[in-house]
Amino acid sequence: MTRKKTTYSEQATGIRLSSHEKICAERMAQLIKSMDELKKDVKEMKADMNKWKGAGSIIILIGSFIASVFYFFME
Repeated sequence: MTRKKTTYSEQATGIRLSSHEKICAERMAQLIKSMDELKKDVKEMKADMNKWKGAGSIIILIGSFIASVFYFFME
């Protein structure tokens, strides 16, 4: 069997493609890492918001109680 001879341009194209694939793989890895960090930040923000929801309801409850007591003694 005879092997097909490759030209210089075919070899250069192959090298360029492999280097391009390397660069793309690095970019994809960086994008995936950034997306994971963003997901983590969103989860932390949701947890913080849930904490403040509870604190807000307690503040409203205490304020309502104080207003009720104040109204009771004013009349």
